[in-house]
Amino acid sequence: MGDHCAEVTKVVSDTFRLDPALVVPEASLEELGIDSKGRIKLLAALEIYYDVTIELDELDRFTDVESVAEVLAEALATGRAEEKR
Repeated sequence: MGDHCAEVTKVVSDTFRLDPALVVPEASLEELGIDSKGRIKLLAALEIYYDVTIELDELDRFTDVESVAEVLAEALATGRAEEKR
């Protein structure tokens, strides 16, 4: 999951124009200024970047960078996605 944390950090930093040094695995999305609309924006960015479908129900799990990485890892592991690089 470490690789996914790094990737989620990049997506969060790029999407919300945040300093990557602030986007650490234990950083809550709320601390980073990401509200419920921002979580939807993040979900969409991850779906586009990874060509993956993440159910809207998973937004409840988007509490911090590490939990977002966990959701992404699960989506990739279930074969619902192929990474785009």
